Amino acid sequence: MTRALRTLTQLMGWACVAIGLFHVALGNAAIPGAGSAGATVDSWGRFMGAIFVGYGLAWLWAARQRPIPSQAVRLLAGIFLLGGVGRVLSLAVHGWPQWFQIALAVIELGLPPVFFWLADAEEAEERAPRGDVEAASADR
Repeated sequence: MTRALRTLTQLMGWACVAIGLFHVALGNAAIPGAGSAGATVDSWGRFMGAIFVGYGLAWLWAARQRPIPSQAVRLLAGIFLLGGVGRVLSLAVHGWPQWFQIALAVIELGLPPVFFWLADAEEAEERAPRGDVEAASADR
């Protein structure tokens, strides 16, 4: 489980950095259906892209710690889950978005429980008595 946590944490970090940079570089063109939304939405999207880069860097910071801090994983996963809840609220208020936004909502609602489940995998391994290290290593 520790390998899964480390791999998912790194993947999440790099994905968020890449997506954020994509939004900073392309603005409205990075958002399906928002190509003609105007300067205000373009400015907001590029700003949020930069924030998403920072969010990704926070995931990468967590992935570089030994052990990966469970509190950081839970906090970052909770923020991601909140983004999915925001999409659900948007759906309730404005209706169904473009299909890709639905796929993103599924990821944003489905992945945080996995992180919550794995969050303390490395810390638990570090706390395990020496005799249990072999059993904990088998989870990797």
